[in-house]
Amino acid sequence: MLNPTKAKQAGPSIEWPTWLLIVAVHGAWLALLLFYRALPAGMGQVGLVLVAAWHLSLQHELLHGHPTRHAALNQLFGVFPISVWYPFAIYRDSHLLHHRDARLTAPGLDPEGNYVNATAYQQGLPAWQALQWALRTVVGRLLLGPLLAISSAWWHLLAAMWRRDFTYLGDWLVHLLLLLPMLWWANAVAGLTPLHYLLGIAYPALGLAMLRSFYEHRPAAVPAHRIVINEAAWPWQLLYLNNNYHAVHHAHPGLAWYRIPAAYRADREGYLQRNGGFLVKGYGRLLWRHALRPVDSPIHPGFKP
Repeated sequence: MLNPTKAKQAGPSIEWPTWLLIVAVHGAWLALLLFYRALPAGMGQVGLVLVAAWHLSLQHELLHGHPTRHAALNQLFGVFPISVWYPFAIYRDSHLLHHRDARLTAPGLDPEGNYVNATAYQQGLPAWQALQWALRTVVGRLLLGPLLAISSAWWHLLAAMWRRDFTYLGDWLVHLLLLLPMLWWANAVAGLTPLHYLLGIAYPALGLAMLRSFYEHRPAAVPAHRIVINEAAWPWQLLYLNNNYHAVHHAHPGLAWYRIPAAYRADREGYLQRNGGFLVKGYGRLLWRHALRPVDSPIHPGFKP
């Protein structure tokens, strides 16, 4: 099994692939907007959705300590709101809590969990119960998942303000101060209205990013058995920055994205043994089998963290 300390020491002192990634994501976004009117119909739209989803993957890499050891500098590369919906700091803090593997999938404890406990399900309205089942399908995840994530972020902001908790108020203000001129500029240079950018680009981009996490965790008594390995094709690997090898990422959260595939190949059988054989053979299989059929039950069986 890969030793994470040795892995970091073995890597380059300057993470050139991640620096190039930062330039590529922001450069592609800028180029697509500048040449949007000249591109064939639909190409700019699709390109911006992909880049905005890619930006979310970049933010994930930044919050895990790349490309530098300075968190404030890494954050600087993640605050520009290409993907719109919430400040980098909120995603960072929530995701780091998610890495407490003993709490993975536990309702109310895992901030990225998408299961509900049996009591809440039984007490819920039929429409809410139907929604939980819909979210266990790919189509439901893509279309409804972003709406719930966005509304949850704003609900938490308003609830915090009501409690006079201003922890993230500064982050939200910076986020909005960057977002508003960005939307204005996108309209000025590309003719994209703010509503078009929000609903036609940022919303489907968030859905595409959430496809990665659609079935990357499952309830299991052993925490390591809750984390998937998805042997996706290379376009998905690039879009999600190899986070499809999710068991590797959870085992070594400080391992740079471009080193994860080699770590997996070096110990494939070991990772699959440790994660209880939780293996998915690509996102295409999920799309084909679970577009409209739930991948599992939304009701958590109740393992104690």
